[in-house]
Amino acid sequence: MTKTLAAGYEKQLVADAMRSARKRLLIIGAMVLLAIVKAMAQNSDLQQKLADVKHAATENKQRLQQYQWTETTQLTLKGDAKPASESLCRYGPGGQIQKTALGPPPQQPSGGRMKQRIIANKKEEMKEYMDDVKGLLALYVPPDPQKMQQAYGAGKLSLNPVGGMLNFIFTDYAQPGDRMTITFDTGALRIASFSVNTYIGEAKDVVTLTGQMASLPDSTNYVQQTTLNATAKKLVVNTTNSGYQKLGGY
Repeated sequence: MTKTLAAGYEKQLVADAMRSARKRLLIIGAMVLLAIVKAMAQNSDLQQKLADVKHAATENKQRLQQYQWTETTQLTLKGDAKPASESLCRYGPGGQIQKTALGPPPQQPSGGRMKQRIIANKKEEMKEYMDDVKGLLALYVPPDPQKMQQAYGAGKLSLNPVGGMLNFIFTDYAQPGDRMTITFDTGALRIASFSVNTYIGEAKDVVTLTGQMASLPDSTNYVQQTTLNATAKKLVVNTTNSGYQKLGGY
C-alpha cells in the first residue's frame, strides 16, 4: 500500500513538473514572440524614417540642378589665414558640381628662383592634398541614398531623437571606421545639418566636416556653410555658399 501511494505521489510530482515546464515554455515563447513583433515594428519605423531622408536628399539634389551659386572658400593653414577665393558653381550633365574660378588669378610668389620653386612645390603639394580631401568628402556630401540604404542593410545605422530633430548615425558609411551624422527636421522633412568624421589614407590622418543647411524661397535646401578640419595638416577650410540664381530654361 505504501509503495502504491509513493508511486502515485511520484507520478503527481512528475505531472506537476511537466505542467510547470509547459507554462514556463509558453511564457518564454510569448516573450520571444513579443520581442520579435516589437523588433519588426521598430524596423518598419526605421525603414520609413530612412525613406523620408532618402527622398528629401534625392528631391533636393534635383532641385539644386536648376541653380548656380557662388562658393567662397577661406583657408587657414597652421593658424595663418590665406586670401579667400570664389568660384561660380553649378551641376554638370553627370550630376557632379562644376566650378569656375572668379576674380583675378593668384599672385606669383616674390623672391629668387629657389624661393619661388619652394613655394610652388608647397602649393602643388597642398593642392594635391586638397584634391584628395575634396574627392573623399564628395562621398559624403550630398548624402547618397544608395549608400544610406547599404548602411541600413548592414546594420550600420542608428537613431538618436533630439526634440523635433532626428539624428541618423551611419558608421562604416564610405570607408571602415568612419561616421556620418545627418540631423533631419521631422516637421519640415528636410536635412538641417550634418557632420562627418573620416580620414585620408591612414586612420591617423583625421578629417572632419560639419555643415549647416538653409532653404531658398522655393523651399530648396542647400549647404549654407561648412567647416573642414584636417588635423594632420593643421588645415581649416571654411566654405560659404550664397547668391543662388536659377539658370535659364527653368
